[in-house]
Amino acid sequence: MRGLSFVHKKGEPLKALFLGAHSDDIELGCGGTILSLLEQGQELEVWWVVFAASPARRLEAERSAEMFLRGAVKKEIVVRDFKESFFPYIGSEIKTCFEELKRTISPDVVFTHFRDDLHQDHRLISELTWNTFRDHLILEYEIIKYDGGLGSPNLFVQLSEEVCAKKMKYLMENFQSQRSHQWFTEETFRAILRLRGVESNAPEKYAEAFYGRKIVIG
Repeated sequence: MRGLSFVHKKGEPLKALFLGAHSDDIELGCGGTILSLLEQGQELEVWWVVFAASPARRLEAERSAEMFLRGAVKKEIVVRDFKESFFPYIGSEIKTCFEELKRTISPDVVFTHFRDDLHQDHRLISELTWNTFRDHLILEYEIIKYDGGLGSPNLFVQLSEEVCAKKMKYLMENFQSQRSHQWFTEETFRAILRLRGVESNAPEKYAEAFYGRKIVIG
């Protein structure tokens, strides 16, 4: 299946904003896409924001972000400490954080949570993304979880086996605190990548999937 690709002005880095409610969300949803862009030689300026992390998980988040962003020309990693699972009740505080981001960066692309995700924290981050970055390309990523809620995405980034393996390695190395969960396994993560690979006819079998609700081509 032929498709479009991320193409940016020659000599100018792609400015990307990655938003995740929790420490491992960005990596789970679009870690392969990040690794693929860097592997293909795309210069990246990255703002990476995690909104909820305990002290232990903060260390995991920072270490993982550094690993996934190795090779980026610029990276700003921010890990906040909003209370996990309470986002709908502290939305005004999180909204203030988004307003600060808007004054700091005008990204070429924003990666955020799926609007209809069944986790309340994820939904709020997605809602505030659209509320804040109204004139930007926004791609919503998906995360496989106990609650279910997978949908029918309409945009795919095909991954090489090498990138897929690297994503698995980084996830399992960096998020030791999550390995007691029955869903946090390489088998689980490869399964969703394989499913999206089938749907996009990926030549090396794997893909990450996104929801692109408003895309301007030109």
